[in-house]
Amino acid sequence: QVQLVESGGGSVQAGGSLRLSCAVYGYTGNNYCWTWFRQAPGKEREGVAGIGSGENSPYYAESEADRFTISRDDAKITLYLQMNSLKPEDSAMYYCAATYRATCAGSFLWGGTWKVPSQYNYWGQGTQVTVSS
Repeated sequence: QVQLVESGGGSVQAGGSLRLSCAVYGYTGNNYCWTWFRQAPGKEREGVAGIGSGENSPYYAESEADRFTISRDDAKITLYLQMNSLKPEDSAMYYCAATYRATCAGSFLWGGTWKVPSQYNYWGQGTQVTVSS
């Protein structure tokens, strides 16, 4: 059973940076797709950035591609999201999620399936990010 524990959220001013972490427990094998989601009050949960276990090419929602960087540390079994040039509209609860798949490429990536919350089996409890203007 995979368990995910996020940390690193907080309050920052616009233009600032935060790095979120997601510690992974109970992980075995290499066939997982890892994704950071966020959900603001009154809005749907949306995929922000993702990366596969055995692959090194991350993928991003278009609006975050130039400000956010997803990475993973295989030794620490930890997922990260570096967020720069933060804006008030980035304020949300941020979640890491995982799904077991043969590949994170193909239709899962190019069809946008990676951004669909129902595709994920495992979720963390979330970490709050608040950006003030």
